[in-house]
Amino acid sequence: MLGSVGALTLLACVGAKPVHAEQPIFDELRFGATTSIGDGDNREDGVFPSVTVFFDPFGADSATGFVEKVVRPRVHAGASIATASNGVNQVYGGFSWNFDITERFFVEVGAGGTVHDGDLNDDGTSGPKLGCRLMFREHAAAGFRFDDRWNLSATVEHSSNANLCNGPNDGLTRAGLMLGYKF
Repeated sequence: MLGSVGALTLLACVGAKPVHAEQPIFDELRFGATTSIGDGDNREDGVFPSVTVFFDPFGADSATGFVEKVVRPRVHAGASIATASNGVNQVYGGFSWNFDITERFFVEVGAGGTVHDGDLNDDGTSGPKLGCRLMFREHAAAGFRFDDRWNLSATVEHSSNANLCNGPNDGLTRAGLMLGYKF
């Protein structure tokens, strides 16, 4: 309970605005595909269709200035599906920060966690060996807005256990394209 009170107090201090009933639940939906950019035995085959939904509970869209943008991230949740036998399926979530370069161009960074179904230990098969089911996940993107609703972004993402598990830490590194629709 104290943690919830502390989080609410922090949000109030940085000027977070509550989401009103007339605002949509989802802020943005992105869908696309990535592919492994790992090398050697760490490489996954195939493509990974992906979908990510973004929420804006802290009012990131109305944040002005660098500090406000940093303390008011969007929340994201998503999944990627493997299309090859040595690929890894993931469900992930975390926080994302967008920064406008121009009216049309933007960059984004994000951090969070992922749960996957990949190999944990070296069992003689190809593909990454990941050590544990829960891993850290970070991503970066550079994007272009076609209009107020549609955007296209080039992404790179990495997941690993940061050597916190007993076992290997080959990690997952992927890059791809995502088409976004802002509600």
